[in-house]
Amino acid sequence: MEKRPITVRVARWSAEHPWRAIAFWVVFVAVCFVGGNMAGTVEATSRDQAIGESGRAGVIADDGHFDNPATESVLITARSGALDTDAAMRAATDVTAAMKALPEVEAVSDPLPSHDKTAVLVQVTMKGDPDTAQDRFAPLMKATADVQSRHPDLRVEETGGPSISKAMDDTLGKDFKKAEYLSLPVTFAILIVAFGALIAAGVPVLLALSSVAAALGLSTLASHLVPSTDTTSSVILLIGMAVGVDYSLFYLRREREERAKGRAHLDAVEIAAETSGHAVVVSGIAVTIAMAGLFLAGDVVFSSLALGSILVVLVAVLGSLTVLPALLSKLGRWIDRPRVPLLWRLTRPRTDEKGSRLWSVLLRPALRRPAATLTVSVLALLALAAPALSMRLTFPGMEDLPRTTPAMQAYDRLVKAFPSNGTVHMVAVRVPAGQLDATRAALTQLAQKAAADPLFAPLDQEPDVRVSKDGRVAVLDVATPFEGRSDQAKESLTRLRTQLVPQALGAVPGAEIAVGGFVAADLDYAEHIQRKLPLVMGFVLVLTFVVMAFTFRSVVVALTSIALNMLSAAASYGLVVLIFQGTWAEGILGFKSMDAVVSWLPLFLFVVLFGLSMDYHVFVVSRIREAVRRGLSTREAVAQGISGSAGVVTSAAVVMVAVFSIFATLSTVDMKQLGVGLAAAILLDATIIRAVVLPSLMTLLGNANWWAPRFMRPRHAPAHRAREVEGELVATR
Repeated sequence: MEKRPITVRVARWSAEHPWRAIAFWVVFVAVCFVGGNMAGTVEATSRDQAIGESGRAGVIADDGHFDNPATESVLITARSGALDTDAAMRAATDVTAAMKALPEVEAVSDPLPSHDKTAVLVQVTMKGDPDTAQDRFAPLMKATADVQSRHPDLRVEETGGPSISKAMDDTLGKDFKKAEYLSLPVTFAILIVAFGALIAAGVPVLLALSSVAAALGLSTLASHLVPSTDTTSSVILLIGMAVGVDYSLFYLRREREERAKGRAHLDAVEIAAETSGHAVVVSGIAVTIAMAGLFLAGDVVFSSLALGSILVVLVAVLGSLTVLPALLSKLGRWIDRPRVPLLWRLTRPRTDEKGSRLWSVLLRPALRRPAATLTVSVLALLALAAPALSMRLTFPGMEDLPRTTPAMQAYDRLVKAFPSNGTVHMVAVRVPAGQLDATRAALTQLAQKAAADPLFAPLDQEPDVRVSKDGRVAVLDVATPFEGRSDQAKESLTRLRTQLVPQALGAVPGAEIAVGGFVAADLDYAEHIQRKLPLVMGFVLVLTFVVMAFTFRSVVVALTSIALNMLSAAASYGLVVLIFQGTWAEGILGFKSMDAVVSWLPLFLFVVLFGLSMDYHVFVVSRIREAVRRGLSTREAVAQGISGSAGVVTSAAVVMVAVFSIFATLSTVDMKQLGVGLAAAILLDATIIRAVVLPSLMTLLGNANWWAPRFMRPRHAPAHRAREVEGELVATR
């Protein structure tokens, strides 16, 4: 007797012992979540995230253990016309007195007029931990507002690290709350349309949410091995909802189809486990491999995202194989209750093998003229991908943050009047003992020489060379009046690294020197991504090929699967570049063009898209292979497999596109690019790739789809195997 696959045995046990399986799942999720919260999270430090020369500069500065107190800047300008300097100085005196009276304030600087006499600046240093300053700066804002009320003819406003952080946290917090509030009802509504029954729609959401909860707890425990970052939990939610809903959809839809054909309830669960359950496992492995590629990026942020994504995918796979069969067994036919009358008629499972009539019509060109259809569709996708060749990478900077808050509006006026408060290069130096005086003199000379260069900002005051208590580390900030992504700012960094710094500090014996700051980090990280992307892609492609080849026992299926996913990923890259490196879509999506793509996006987008696209690609090809095993020709199998799986795959794709599109409505440009990139790729994959490219390619290849070398063929074919044609294995289990 042939031994049944483990997916079938686990599902059968769960279906026969539903309460035990459900109890196991509840305890598992609770232990993971509670245990993770008790263990606490280990956050990644700046040392963990150090990359390139800018990273070394940050490490050197950290080794100096400098006090970096939180500071706020009170800017006084004219509401219109020229600034009345005397009135501005009186307002500055009021600001100084009001701030010094506050217990939250450590020190207040003397009023500083700008070079062009258009503004007066008062800098305020706060007491306490700078990381919590944004929770304690409200009295400073109130004091500034009081001074403003006494000087209505002037503009008295406050900006700085704490106020900008608070404004951005409030903006981003509202964004992510909106995303969370919208994603669940949108997902549930789509599933109601897909199933036509409320309980059937609720089960995938329940499994996805419980998988996310367990994975969040496990990721907290895992942070003791790989430090966590701020974005890890958001990615777990994003990936967890996508795969959790998809896996449940595949399983549940197949179980309903088998029941509609007259199968007994347990038999329907068993068949779903053998087919859709197997596809879920393969898909989970494919997604895990794709995410594991991020470990090769050599970046703790990507490593944390990889670990979180892998955990939530594995938990979702486990849930679909254990608790989902138990729920289906316990609910029985109640899974189709309560029914939504009209939707139920449209979505109830078919008892024949023909599948969707609409998809049968859509597939007709690919099946009748596969060569022409394949050529036209591939050329169209390549044309869409072409803009990706001009992709430029950069970090989002201060200029990319929303200007809707008073703090950011004040910041713009501050940088205009005092350029040294804008884009800054950090020169960090570590020297042997006894070299302090020479280092300080060299850095002072460097600051004065840079101030005379038009690529750098003039000095508003004496150079501020900070020196560590042990005299081994010194840091100097050198400002440039240009935006961080401008060509002038990049040129200033090059001049600093290649000319000014070596000239000034080259004579200091034993000095370890690095130049950091935003511009340096931007260039260093983009270079790092460009260097690591081929390595990550190669890893993902090779391992995915191996998994697909041995899963389907076909080298051709493995190669075409990879090629199609690469094609959809390339097209999505092209769309992102087309939209975000130009200005034509600014009004539509509500962003200011960076004239570039966010540095981390190409690598992250590739692994996520490759994993999620493979998700339903495995499901569709599995259905095609099932039809071939029943003795159908490749053309008939393609038509039946794609049209028969159209409902569930379309529903899964619509859920993902809807959720990802929500991210395109958020305020920050990096989230918009991520949302557009993910949604566009899934949409292309679910339409052009699945309805046009895949069927035309498989129809054109015919029996060659199932070719494999002899060592990959099973030693003992199952009893219901299909025939072999011309010595090639047409189909295997």
